[in-house]
Amino acid sequence: MATKLKPNLALRMAWRMVWQIVLSSVLAVLTNYLAIIVLERMTRNNYTQRSFLRDIYYAFGQMPLMLFGCFVLFCFYMVLINWRRFSYYDQLSRSVEHIANGHFNDTVPVKQNNEVTLLAENMNLLVEELKRSLDEERNAEQTKNELITNVSHDLRTPLTSIIGYLGLIEQDRYRDEVELRHYVQIAYAKAERLNVLINDLFEYTRMRHDVIPLRKHAFNLVEMMNQLLVHHRLSLENANMKGRLITSVSELSIMGDPDKLVRVFENLLANAISYGHSGGKVDIFLSEHDTEAVIEVVNYGEAIPSADLPHLFDRFYRVDKSRTENTGGTGLGLAISKGLVEKHGGSIMVSSDGNSTNFRVRLPLS
Repeated sequence: MATKLKPNLALRMAWRMVWQIVLSSVLAVLTNYLAIIVLERMTRNNYTQRSFLRDIYYAFGQMPLMLFGCFVLFCFYMVLINWRRFSYYDQLSRSVEHIANGHFNDTVPVKQNNEVTLLAENMNLLVEELKRSLDEERNAEQTKNELITNVSHDLRTPLTSIIGYLGLIEQDRYRDEVELRHYVQIAYAKAERLNVLINDLFEYTRMRHDVIPLRKHAFNLVEMMNQLLVHHRLSLENANMKGRLITSVSELSIMGDPDKLVRVFENLLANAISYGHSGGKVDIFLSEHDTEAVIEVVNYGEAIPSADLPHLFDRFYRVDKSRTENTGGTGLGLAISKGLVEKHGGSIMVSSDGNSTNFRVRLPLS
């Protein structure tokens, strides 16, 4: 939480210095006169002490002695009034030195109610921001290491298969043309998968650097969803699933890039087929709410654990921690979908319970 900066801090410090000087001067003069009175009474019956004081008085004069006494007392009172603050400065210095040595979980003590307090609060904000930056840097480094590990695994698996089968072909280690064609088909399928993974990486990188151009124009979202289900009919049948479009409107016109948005819904549908095939169906609900089109892709398979839901759109995050060839790529699909939806001014969220998993996309109507 940011500390609200107090106005006219320099003016407050100047006024504080003025009243300290005035107060110290008044106290110094009063104390000086009281000291003279006390000395005069203490030495009234002692001729030797009184003679000594009289000699000093005549040697230096009344005014110099008064000024010297007032100056010494003024310095004393200035130090006394500010001693608590000086002690606080010393404590702040030790605390900052302690934090500078790497103890970022500690904070600077906040005491009193003055400009030093404001400085301590701002120091704590600085330490908190520094700690947050270091945590983000550690997370980024961890993410980079995970990316290298995951991408290396995902790229190496199909590449190893391609090299293996092409090696068999190159060495003529096949019985007949049928087996040759089988090896070629496998190598081709692996090459296609490799191409998909590389394209995902390039697209995510471009999206992160905001270099993906959007060619926006108005189009009918209902028609797009119908075409999407037709194109994925074979995938649904292979997973023993049925796809349905449920809507009460015949047209939902939005302004966007259909090529980019179809990628979003292809990712969501592919995710529903991969992880929700046990439910036997995928429902796509289309509706209009105020100035937004609401698209819900619902599957009825195994629920997503609640601990995974907040991280589902994070880059490289996978609910299925076992990285097999058949259970996905680099974990970039949903991260790419989220980025593309947000570039269109929309939002995407997910909810999951024991009965269904629902990906809900909101896009502004044209």
